[in-house]
Amino acid sequence: MKIKEFIDKHKTLMEIARFVIVGGIATVIDFVCMSIFIYLFNMETYGYNIINVVFSKGDATVWSVVVGTGVGFVISLVFNYLASIFFVFSDNGFAKTKKGAVAFVLLAVAGLGIHTLFMYIGYDLLHINEWIVKIALTLIVMVFNYVTRKFLIFKSDNKETLEKE
Repeated sequence: MKIKEFIDKHKTLMEIARFVIVGGIATVIDFVCMSIFIYLFNMETYGYNIINVVFSKGDATVWSVVVGTGVGFVISLVFNYLASIFFVFSDNGFAKTKKGAVAFVLLAVAGLGIHTLFMYIGYDLLHINEWIVKIALTLIVMVFNYVTRKFLIFKSDNKETLEKE
């Protein structure tokens, strides 16, 4: 079977693969931004070496972890939005409209709320390592993002609604 035939036959699988690639890149952006934020506000804790944010047992302030989570999430959201409309779900133009962009952002804010709330609970209240919590939450929010984007923003009904407008 040729690659083109495989792609044509397995559109949903290819869409999920593109979503995972984009999500992976967005996750790296998110993690790097969070690390930088934590480092900037806890330099002395990490011996003035940013690599220690990830590889050492520092004692970052709760607010720097929670706010850093939010900052990383928002910056990666911008990348994710653009990559989603041009690479993952490119056959549907609804997300490129103002209504679609607002829906995308609102769902992302819901994901940010889930992410930030459970980062606070996991890191501050349950005293779990911030990176373990971050990885678990990233997987949970990734599923939430795919399902909500696929069925609320990029669904085929939206294509028909867009054509009527």
